[in-house]
Amino acid sequence: MLLQNLLRDIHSPLVRVGYIQTNPVFGEVEYNVRHACDLIRRAQPADLLVLPELFNTGYLFVDRHELTHFAEPVPDGYTTQRLIEVARETQTWIVAGLAERVEERIYNSAVVVSPTGFIGVYRKTHLFWNEKKLFAPGDTGFLVFDTDTVRIGVMICFDWIFPEAARTLALRGADIICHPANLVLPYAPHAMLTRSIENRVFTITANRIGTEERGDQKLRFIGMSQITSPKMELLIRAPEDQEHIGVVDIDPGLARDKRVTPLNHIFEDRRPHYYLLT
Repeated sequence: MLLQNLLRDIHSPLVRVGYIQTNPVFGEVEYNVRHACDLIRRAQPADLLVLPELFNTGYLFVDRHELTHFAEPVPDGYTTQRLIEVARETQTWIVAGLAERVEERIYNSAVVVSPTGFIGVYRKTHLFWNEKKLFAPGDTGFLVFDTDTVRIGVMICFDWIFPEAARTLALRGADIICHPANLVLPYAPHAMLTRSIENRVFTITANRIGTEERGDQKLRFIGMSQITSPKMELLIRAPEDQEHIGVVDIDPGLARDKRVTPLNHIFEDRRPHYYLLT
């Protein structure tokens, strides 16, 4: 029975996954959500889709007061409820980034919704640049969700630079790392290829495009949303300056085979007692 379960786990049916690369208009929440939902419908058929970080609001908040105005409760807020509706309509799992309000705290979060409703929320662990002045550090830890056909882990944007984030998700059983992002550093997409091979997982990075200039700040977002494989393959990558839908079929069984050679297993060969400084 154990062998049968193992074989079933490795030889899995294909799963259709993708990203939605958008160009949100700052502060136009209803427009941004409606447009993203239209793109989700256009991406069908799909089992899992990932949207960018803060896809519903834009990124460059001038201060915490402005951020507070746009932050929403989860799961009862406008954005999460609209995502649940389109998930039910299309029978798709969706991972999407937004500003989450919890009493006096605001988190840079990603919600996970499915055709059955709200599944969970991840709060960004590693805050980037001025995010530290606006958001509370995430307190959920790195979470993995089971869709019945594939196991998905979630991290947000700058989490990519910490190998521990992807490794933790992989050790917890993620087949796919869903990565909502507002990337501005040009080497970030290339680094996700490394996260794939060192953990033998798929990754889906959903980035945005466009430029935001607000107050004394200006950022250009680099696009290049992508899907990578456990073999360090770039399965699809979006352009740097256009909205884009990218959908591919993947075999999650590839992410469940952690052997590099018949004698080497990337998790079983770990020697963590040598890794930490005392």
